[in-house]
Amino acid sequence: MSTAEVETSRTKAWLMAARPQTLPAAAAPVIVGTGLAIHEDVFALLPAMMALVSTVLIQVGTNFANDYYDAIKGADTDDREGFTRVTQAGLIPPERVKLAMIVAFGLAILSGTYLVYVGGLPVLAIGAVSVFCGWAYTGGPYPLGYHGLGDLFVFVFFGFVAVIGTYYVQAAAALEPLTIAIPEGTITRESIVASLPIAGISTAILVVNNVRDLETDAEAGKRTLAVRLGYRASRFEYVGLLALAYVTPPWFWLAAGFDPTILLPLVTLPYAALVARTVCTRTDGAALNPALERTGKLLALYAILFAAGLIV
Repeated sequence: MSTAEVETSRTKAWLMAARPQTLPAAAAPVIVGTGLAIHEDVFALLPAMMALVSTVLIQVGTNFANDYYDAIKGADTDDREGFTRVTQAGLIPPERVKLAMIVAFGLAILSGTYLVYVGGLPVLAIGAVSVFCGWAYTGGPYPLGYHGLGDLFVFVFFGFVAVIGTYYVQAAAALEPLTIAIPEGTITRESIVASLPIAGISTAILVVNNVRDLETDAEAGKRTLAVRLGYRASRFEYVGLLALAYVTPPWFWLAAGFDPTILLPLVTLPYAALVARTVCTRTDGAALNPALERTGKLLALYAILFAAGLIV
């Protein structure tokens, strides 16, 4: 194998470890939070950009952590039907994946220092907890993903916290820096409700992943929520999370007085129904791997249309 081919293989392996198909879960809350900030005339470009960088780095760091810890704990086996895990497959040495995890989380903390300056102590606290939970998802003495808490982690941090936090740092940018308390008007009812559809679809991505791995996770002792609930209840969870996303735009229109353009995300409903049909009828990786990617695409498209509806 030539040097160029070796380098290409290494690059591909690192891309596999970073799992770019999961990055819509990092970008979507920033897109929606920024759309709401534009609507409320508090948009600030640099805080929005740094929020995106920090969120993506936390997502990538979490992906590296999952790859490393699932391999060394024996949760990833040859029977697994999901996307290739580079540590388990021997494509990248475990110590390098662990180092990459540390570097990604370190860069997330570094990029977040500006956001701490803008948003003060609340951002410092939220950022520290986010990085810690990203590591603790599969690492540490009580890994969240191994005890059925992964869905809650994604819902809270890649939905609720990420959308509200993106709006908060932009709303706080025009105020006095390094605040200790949360300034009035920087967390609104609308920012809280706007986080719900992103939280729902982001968590739905994880549900597909865990339904696909339900049997191998159970054998490995990884007690995900899907393992605890079983196929039927996990499918209800998936549909319920999508339903949460599609009742939110009508609330903005009917209860919050937004223009009908806020209903733009509803055009993705047929696509969501198509993906849900697969999730509700299949258990094999051949069907659920594409369904996972399609749920990620649904999240990205929904976020863009939702943000556009907020802006218009």
